[in-house]
Amino acid sequence: MSEFDYIEKNINDIREKINKAVLNRDNKDNNSYTGCKNKKVRLMAVTKTVDVDRINFAISKGVDLIGENKVTELLEKYDRLNKDRLEIHFIGNLQTNKVRYIIDKVNLIQSVNSLKLAEEINKRANQKNIVMDILVEINIGEEDSKIGIAPENAVEFMNSLKDFQNIRVKGIMTIPPAIASFGENSKIKKYFSEMYKIFVDIAEKKIDNINMDILSMGMSEDYEEAVLCGSDIVRVGRAIFGERKLFN
Repeated sequence: MSEFDYIEKNINDIREKINKAVLNRDNKDNNSYTGCKNKKVRLMAVTKTVDVDRINFAISKGVDLIGENKVTELLEKYDRLNKDRLEIHFIGNLQTNKVRYIIDKVNLIQSVNSLKLAEEINKRANQKNIVMDILVEINIGEEDSKIGIAPENAVEFMNSLKDFQNIRVKGIMTIPPAIASFGENSKIKKYFSEMYKIFVDIAEKKIDNINMDILSMGMSEDYEEAVLCGSDIVRVGRAIFGERKLFN
């Protein structure tokens, strides 16, 4: 099997598993995720260290959303990407001094984790006369090693963003703690369920300029469980492209 055949097979397999998870979620009795019924789940190809040829091949097979983690890597690849119908999200830890380099190159920034970063995005978007869509990153495991807003501070943080004219909050995202065992009764479901509750709680408060359209959670190891718990975007890299290697 060629490298490209491998990528195509993985994309098809992942889509099939996502579709099955959606059906299982929507058909469950006493469903805790009734607000998700019939909602589309988008597959994001995470392209960290993936060369442009493989990314463009994935795009040719219907991938229309990619996520990049590093500013320098995004800039190096950007001009060579097939951007027809392509949506690009920035999903890594974004330093304020790098915002200006990507503000007009991405459709959404998923990893907003501080008021300082939000202020810089708002400032740079204003300079470009655009409105930047963002997600607020929640540190659902409250780990010292991870960035993000503490769950108990999520609503307060959203309120601090409501008056920004060049930012539009579209939802929330998370990277849960690394857990070795996944399954219906595993700890991972606990974290994903907590994220969904936060998502619903913020939506119900109807804060100005705060839209809960997107819940981004789930990666290569746990995207099926994330879909079962209400995720709208799953961020999958290794399960599509294989183990990471330096891009060309």
